[in-house]
Amino acid sequence: MSLVPMSDILEKANKGGYAVGGFNMNNLEALQAIIEAAEEENSPVIVQASEGAIRYIDMEYAVAMAKAAGEKASVPVALHLDHGSNFEKTIQCIRNGFSSVMIDGSKLPFEENIDVTNKVIEAAHAVGVSVEAELGKIGGTEDDHTVEDKAATMTDPDEAVEFIEKTDVDALAIAIGTAHGVYKGDPELDFDRLKTINEKVDIPLVLHGASGVPNDDIAKAIELGINKINVNTAFQQAFTAKMREVLEDPDVYDPRKICGPARDAMKEKVIEKIRLFGSNDKA
Repeated sequence: MSLVPMSDILEKANKGGYAVGGFNMNNLEALQAIIEAAEEENSPVIVQASEGAIRYIDMEYAVAMAKAAGEKASVPVALHLDHGSNFEKTIQCIRNGFSSVMIDGSKLPFEENIDVTNKVIEAAHAVGVSVEAELGKIGGTEDDHTVEDKAATMTDPDEAVEFIEKTDVDALAIAIGTAHGVYKGDPELDFDRLKTINEKVDIPLVLHGASGVPNDDIAKAIELGINKINVNTAFQQAFTAKMREVLEDPDVYDPRKICGPARDAMKEKVIEKIRLFGSNDKA
C-alpha cells in the first residue's frame, strides 16, 4: 500500500489505547529491520527520518526507499520527518513525499511556536500530510541539537490546551522527563503531569527519548495516554553491538555479512518494542 498519513495510524491508537513506534531510519538496513518487524507483528509503523539522516542518506534516496517499503508492505506505513527545525525544511519534506512532518518550535516563545505550527499545518493539511508539534523542551542530543538538562522544561498542561485550541495539530510531543540519546542516570517521568494533560486534551500524545526508559514506565505512559513513542538510540546500540561482535573475526570483510546480522539484531529490538507498545496485530 502507499504511505499513509501518521494521523490515520494514531487516531486508531488513541481510540484503542495503545501506542505505535516512531522508529528512525538511518540507512537501508534500519528501514528493512523496521518494516520486516512490523510485518511479522502485523503492526502499523511510523518510519522516521531526522534532518541528519536525510543529509546522510540524501532526500531522494530516503523517500524512494521509504515509498518502496510502503508499497511493498502489508501493514500501514507512515514516513515522518522527525524534529523539523523550521518551516522551510518541513515544506521540503512535504514536497518530496513525506506523509507526515514534525515542526519542532519548542525552542521558540509560546506564541511563535503556535504561529510556525499553523504555517506548517496550512501547507501540510492541504495535501493530506499530518503534523506533529512539540511543547516543552526535551533534554539531550538529537542530531546536532543539544538541550542541556537545565534548559529542559516540562510541558504546562494549560499551555497544551491553549496550543491545541489555537492549532489543528494532529499529535503533540510533550516533555515529562525523558531525554534524547543515552541517559546519564535513571529517567524520572512525571506521570501526574501526563495524566493531567491527557485529561485536558483529546489528541494523540507523543513521547520522545524512550530508548532508556524502563518497560514498566513505558507501559504506564501508554496507559495514561501516550500513543506514539520515539525510539532511535536503542536501535543504534543494538545494530552497532552486533557489528562489533561480527568484526571480531578478522576474516569477515563482506559488508553484507556485517550489516546483515546487525540488521537482524535491530529487527529483534523493533519487535520487542512493538509488543511493549501494544501495536502488534493492530494493522
